[in-house]
Parts: sequence; C-alpha cells; structure tokens
Amino acid sequence: MFTVQNQINFSNNHETFIIGIFERPVKFAGSLETLDQAFNGYLTELVRLGDISAKKKSISTIHTFGKVGAKRLLFVGLGKEKDFDFEILREALGKAFKTAENGKIDEAAVLLDSFTTESVDSLDVAHAISEAFALATYQFEGYKQLSNEPKKKIENITVYSDESDVDEIHASLIVGYSFGIGTNSARTLVNLPGNMLTSTDLANYARELGQEYQFEVEILEKEDMLKLGMGALLAVNQGSTEPPKMIVLKYQGKEEWKDVIGLVGKGITFDTGGYSIKTKDGIVGMKTDMGGAAAVLGAMQIIGELKPEQNVVAVIPSTDNMVSGNAFKPDDVITSLSGKTIEVLNTDAEGRLVLADAVTYAKHHGANYVVDVATLTGGVITALGTYTTGAFTNDEPLFEQVLEAAYEAGEPIWRLPIFEKDKERVRNSKIADLNNSPGREGHAIMGAAFIGEFAESTPWVHLDIAGTATINKDHDLGPSGATGVMARTLAILVERFETVE
Repeated sequence: MFTVQNQINFSNNHETFIIGIFERPVKFAGSLETLDQAFNGYLTELVRLGDISAKKKSISTIHTFGKVGAKRLLFVGLGKEKDFDFEILREALGKAFKTAENGKIDEAAVLLDSFTTESVDSLDVAHAISEAFALATYQFEGYKQLSNEPKKKIENITVYSDESDVDEIHASLIVGYSFGIGTNSARTLVNLPGNMLTSTDLANYARELGQEYQFEVEILEKEDMLKLGMGALLAVNQGSTEPPKMIVLKYQGKEEWKDVIGLVGKGITFDTGGYSIKTKDGIVGMKTDMGGAAAVLGAMQIIGELKPEQNVVAVIPSTDNMVSGNAFKPDDVITSLSGKTIEVLNTDAEGRLVLADAVTYAKHHGANYVVDVATLTGGVITALGTYTTGAFTNDEPLFEQVLEAAYEAGEPIWRLPIFEKDKERVRNSKIADLNNSPGREGHAIMGAAFIGEFAESTPWVHLDIAGTATINKDHDLGPSGATGVMARTLAILVERFETVE
C-alpha cells in the first residue's frame, strides 16, 4: 500500500503527484524548484496567475504533457503557514485523495516535504497522509444489484521525502492507516441495516476481531444474563425475537491486570422506541443506534494493530428494542445487575438501561476507569448540533485526557454539567431507586446522570454521539452516512493514557 523513498525523482512514472503549497511569496525551492525548472518556470507563473491556488483546501490539477514522469500534478492549497495545523492538513489531504481517486487511477505519489512546517513535522504529515487516505476514500458498497461497474480505487501510494529515516516515516504511515481503517470498520457497522446486523451478528463480528488480535472474548447469552441478574438489558430485549448479547473483549498490554480502562458502547441494533414508539420519520435511521458499540469495536481494532502498553476491557450490551406482547412497558419496575431498581417511565430511554448493566459489568471485569459511548439522546443534538459530541464526567483528570484525545482525533467534544439537582431527578421515584426518564428538560443531562448512578465512584466519562454518529452530506474525510466518530478518540486515549491518581 505505502512505499517510502528518500530520493525524489520527478521522472518516475505516476498517475498523480500530490504536492502541498502555502500562501507565501511565489518562490519554489528545493525539489519544487527542480520541478518548476522542468516546466521552464511555468509553475511559478501559474501560481502568480492564480491557476494554482494556495488557498486553504483548494485543489489545482495540472497536466504535465510528458515534461515529468507523472501524468498530472495535484496541488493542495494549505493556506497561511501561521494558521496551519494537523486538522487543516488532514482535511486538505482528504480532499486531495478524493479528487485523485475521482480521476480513475490506481496509484499516486505524495511529496511529503511540501506539507511540513515547524509545527507539523514529517512524521505528523506521514500519519495524516495515510489516515486521510483511508477515511476520505471510504465507501459503503451497499446492496445495489444494478449499479455501474466497480469504481477504480487507489491501491498504492509512494511517499517521497528528503528525510533519511525512511523506517520512521513508514511506521507513521502504518499507524495513521490503522486509525483510518479502524474508523472505517466502525462506519461499516453503523451503515449496515438492522436485518443485516443483529445482536448475534455483532457478537460474531467481535469474536472474529478477538481471534484476529488475540483478545480474550466473552459473549454472555440470555441464560447467562438471567443467572447474573442483568434485568435492565433483559427488559429492553423482552419484546424481541432476537436474543440479547453482552459482548466483552479484553486486551492485556501490561503484565498485571490493573489500571484497566473500560470502554462501553451502546449496541442497540434497531430502536423502535418500544411502547413509547417513535414517529414514522423518527424511526428511520434507527439502525445507527449501535454507533457507540461500533466506535468501541473500531477502537479495539486500532488497539489490536498498535498494541499499546495498557489494559482495556470493552463491554457492549446488544439487543434491539421492539414492540410485542412481551415487550417491557411504561410503569414497569426492573432490577439491574447492580441491584438498583428502576421505574420505567419511557421505553425509548432504553440506551441508558442497557448501559447501566454494561457499566456495572465492566467494573466486575476490573475496570478502574470507564468511558461509555452512545447515541443516547436527541437532546444533545438540540444542545450542541451535529458537529460536537456531548461529554459528561464525574472525574476531571480522566475527562482532561479524553478531551485531549478528542482534540487530536479531530472529533470535538463539549462538556455539559451534572449537578446534584440533576441526580435528584433520576432518583425521584416513589416505588424504585431510580427512574429512567425524568422529563424533557435537560434530556441529555438526565441520560448521563442516570448512567452515572452505575459508574458511582469509578472515574467515568459519558460521550453522547447522537448528533455526530452520522452526517447527511459528503465531507473532506468521507461520504455521507456513518462517521465512525469516537473510534480514534478512544484509541488515542488508550495509547496515551496516564494513570489518574
């Protein structure tokens, strides 16, 4: 897939040569000066005329007509160098790879040094190249029988750099590609329709992932849950003909099973809302209600590839939420794995119920820190829109690490509060310890506060991705549909994690 060469030779044959250009006085230097000379200075003239634009994320394609080995040069505008950062780089490269692949080519080359600055070094650029390539060129093939012939895809990329350490650059390319591919796996899971991805299918996928990366795998069946008393997950499953699964993957990167990071992902494979049924418009797209589970599995794939020196337990409670004569109802009282009883006021607030048992089970497996990810509430979309993930916590040091990981991944999060008054609202039931839906006010906060009752004193962060798990239009780093959001954030968190004292 990736080849690195530190001898830049523009006579080599390539379909497309990708080059970065900043908004600065027009003066090519180094290898770009050599390239300009091959065009008798016309590249400099094209920059002056604006035919080659350096504006941020602009793309300019120049056909070479045999003056160099490449058939075309693709210049990527990077804007002003003082404003340049890794996120601009990643998105600009994503747009470049989309443009290149639309040219029906199967290979390309990148001049790495043309993208480096004092703040973004060659290893950062290498990571961005491979991650952006994987993300931007992702497509969910779907099930069309009458589609046109398969689209030609880029299979090989040559990266040229003056850097002498080819091995380090290649290693960064592999890491970046691992992040991209793990995210794409999460995207595919979310894009699958509910009849193609049941809880059993999700468990089988996790089992195959475990076999590939030598994770310890545990899949709890309904009978196991009954014995353990997982009444919250079982209640949500009551209306379904599909059996529930509690999926556990364990990765041990340290000699002792300590300082364990628990990653918990909501795995509702389709959500009707139950008896609190969704509207005909609101129910469409509910195949994506397992976006949290997909993010955790995508992160585990990245972790399996990179093998960080950390201990991780991934826990995914999975079922669909259906309506039938057996389905749970408003006014029911259920008993969770923790022993806490819950008055059900809203069967469409089922995600927090399955997460309650999952968070408790993660702690049973030794999780010292818990991060849960879920497409939990429409309320978070009202609060933060579709670009920003809502975050809640009971532990400032853990949250700071999650925040830094999200920033590095380019997956923005914003913290919302949980005050004591919020906790009192979820504890307000005359007949049970908790209620699962205190009302519309502060909806996202209520969902988080409920889950926090099961995290208890364990350091915990809740990430509500209801608005960010999907996107309704194509973008620089992928198509419309599932985003795979939080897969990279979780993987970075694990990779960089420092024990919270």
